[in-house]
Amino acid sequence: MAEKTTLSGITWAAIALVVIGALNWGLIGIFNFNLVAAIFGAMSPLSRLVYIVVALAGIYLAVDTVRLREVSRHRPIATVP
Repeated sequence: MAEKTTLSGITWAAIALVVIGALNWGLIGIFNFNLVAAIFGAMSPLSRLVYIVVALAGIYLAVDTVRLREVSRHRPIATVP
């Protein structure tokens, strides 16, 4: 029987948003190209919303990582027969 994952849908969404943010920062650092600004306009209300949501996802993951660490710390280690 497969073990139930400890990651919620919100956690997966936060991971996706943080990866998108990381890729955008990579594009900025390597090519000086801001994909969010190119799509939504430089510092438009929509691009600012994207930046805020990505930041909130990062904060959520920082907090959720502590919870996941505690869950994994108390989980028994499976043994292979």
